[in-house]
Amino acid sequence: MTETSPLAPVLTPDGWELLNSLPVYDDAASMTLNQRLRDAGHDAELVAAALTQSRLRRDARAKFGDFAERMLFTHDGLQQSTRLPVAARHARRFRDAGVTSVADLGCGLGADAMAAAALGLDVVAVESDETTAAAATMNLAAFPEARVEHTVAEDFVAARRLLDPGRAGSLGWGLWLDPARRDVDAGRSAGGRTRRLWDPETFSPPLSLVTELAATGAPLGVKLGPGLPHELIPADCEAEWVSLDGQVVEVVLWFNALARPGVRRAATVLRTAGHQSTDDAGLAVEELTSGEDFTAAPEGEAVGVAGLTGLLCEPDGAVIRAGLVADLAERLGGRMLDEHIAYFCLDAEETEAAASTATVRAYRVVEVLDFSVKRLKRWVAEHGVGRLEIKKRGVDVVPEQLRTQLLGGRKKRDGAAATLVITRLGEDRVAAVVEPLPRR
Repeated sequence: MTETSPLAPVLTPDGWELLNSLPVYDDAASMTLNQRLRDAGHDAELVAAALTQSRLRRDARAKFGDFAERMLFTHDGLQQSTRLPVAARHARRFRDAGVTSVADLGCGLGADAMAAAALGLDVVAVESDETTAAAATMNLAAFPEARVEHTVAEDFVAARRLLDPGRAGSLGWGLWLDPARRDVDAGRSAGGRTRRLWDPETFSPPLSLVTELAATGAPLGVKLGPGLPHELIPADCEAEWVSLDGQVVEVVLWFNALARPGVRRAATVLRTAGHQSTDDAGLAVEELTSGEDFTAAPEGEAVGVAGLTGLLCEPDGAVIRAGLVADLAERLGGRMLDEHIAYFCLDAEETEAAASTATVRAYRVVEVLDFSVKRLKRWVAEHGVGRLEIKKRGVDVVPEQLRTQLLGGRKKRDGAAATLVITRLGEDRVAAVVEPLPRR
């Protein structure tokens, strides 16, 4: 660890003690606390580093829960790190496949390595960035099953000849990769963030290394951004899009022993609150899978505006990313409105089915109007609407601008609340007045 590393000040005994003595970070009190610590004789560089880590620990609670209180972070590492409950599901996939050791190539802050070690798997966590590797070492210190190596993933693979067929298996290893997807060499934006990379060959390590490793037959999983285009997904793997509490967080490509037989694409919808747990990570889980390739045409005939009645269903983002909207509509007995629009409808009597699944957000259709700003503005005035939510799909509409046009000068807190869904069905642009259906 170089002295210029931003973590160096807190990796001394005094620095670690100071960091762990700080109260929960409060933006409003940070300047006062900074001055008080410096007046008490603490070095300015140490105070800045400790307060930065305190702020990151606070922000990290959403991903790591109580574990965040004793961890170290980098800003970019926290942005890309796996949420701990999701990491636990990754680790169980390895364990259930009979894997006993995992090489985590690009471990970042160590979330997936922590989850694997917590299940008793031996872990070697590889990280190319020195500062991030130091953070991972501290984060994994409580797990004797895990060790961190500061090296480039490609060098680690070459040194252990992991591209030799059967080599990973002979070592008893499964492989996990979470490629870095930010360009640290391109500088930072005004907001302090590094530039996000979109070409999989510019990831570190690149997607081509993933496919080479998969060709050896090794049990392998790779976490990528959920926006990965379908045409870049290699053949002979299972692609699983995962959402947590309504946010699509990743797509994981599972190869060889880690891929489920007959599954080509999957949507996994996870929820943490308000539902009875169905797995040992404390998550309610709903899954939708298909053995069809990504080029498969959706089944069922689109019914257009005439079918926009009853309950309008907006599928979870993981379902949409996985191209499984038509499959979900068929499972729930719904009707597709347009093959290019990710909405479908259920009969009004299907309220229980729509409300009890996390795979959709359902709305009761109250009225359907032709899309016209003038017509909608008149409707808003006639119904005394002062608070307006606008959802849109398949139309070139900016909800914030349309809301201003429709509400005029009325304050948002004045008047009734309403929800509009603006979409295109075939050649028709329509506005559906809807009421959100309460979830079970």
